[in-house]
Amino acid sequence: MIDIPNVTFICYLGAKDCLKDLSELSLRSDLYPEFFYQLSQVCHHIQYLDIKFVEVISNGVTDLISVQKNLKHLYIMQSFDCEDLTSIIHSITKLPDTLIKFELYGGRHHIPLSFISNFTKLQELVLSFYIYGDSFGYFKKIHHIIFPQLQILKFPFGHPEIVTLIKFLEINGKNLKEFRISSPDNSLYLVIDKFCPNLRKLFTIEIKELELLKKIFNGCQYLESIKIWCGDNYLSDKDVLETVVKYSPKNFYELNMVINKRSVILSEELEEFFIIWKNRIPKKSLSFAIEGNNFNNLEMNNGIMEVIKKYQKFGVIKKFKIIM
Repeated sequence: MIDIPNVTFICYLGAKDCLKDLSELSLRSDLYPEFFYQLSQVCHHIQYLDIKFVEVISNGVTDLISVQKNLKHLYIMQSFDCEDLTSIIHSITKLPDTLIKFELYGGRHHIPLSFISNFTKLQELVLSFYIYGDSFGYFKKIHHIIFPQLQILKFPFGHPEIVTLIKFLEINGKNLKEFRISSPDNSLYLVIDKFCPNLRKLFTIEIKELELLKKIFNGCQYLESIKIWCGDNYLSDKDVLETVVKYSPKNFYELNMVINKRSVILSEELEEFFIIWKNRIPKKSLSFAIEGNNFNNLEMNNGIMEVIKKYQKFGVIKKFKIIM
């Protein structure tokens, strides 16, 4: 436990007036309990609360959470040595239904997710769990819940069973504007266009069939940005470039290609892509990124960069970056 001197800081001149309007707070769970108790007495209108839960959880944490009256964004990080969040979850369930963004990054230990059903005004939901845990199994408890305002759904690390996730999207996918997941299960991508027709951003696509990518483009007519794996067991970078330039919706402007280490993107392929993109109607400058560890070849890099600089001058490329 981090030992903060036992000082009644809320009694300092002007402290209460200052703290009562506190809107953002980031801290750890192992601070001295008195610190949390004092904050709980005056800080009732925090809108963004970020707590990292470690092995030690002070008694006052639950009080600080439960007294909030207008919490908008809750960020919870569970370290690997944090085993039990039962009391924390109980305090979260007492919150008024004001939350619009909830981020949960779990560790090795299970976290039941049914409490999320209380947040009916959620606009953004981010769930990420240690890959060998089973917390995503609890997603079945909320897959039938309607979140009428949900616009952003992200699974940065791991994801629920695809069958369960598809049921969730069937109910909540219509209003989604951003969806992030990494899954090679094509059954998910078969229904994206049907259940999520209003998507603007889709990351990270792992598909092996060209027709699936076309299907997504044809069904998601508002799509503006994708991140997609290329090479090896996935679509070739050439196929991706050709499909994007021919079938992507008119508002599309951002492409991030994750190149498999055994695949190579050629400057000639990029040149052909940008020639066609230059003549697309309506004209949109492209934000373009290449991600991977395949750029140690100086000759290949020089060829790619020559093409990039050429089309940056033409205004075809707005932004470009290589991510190693």
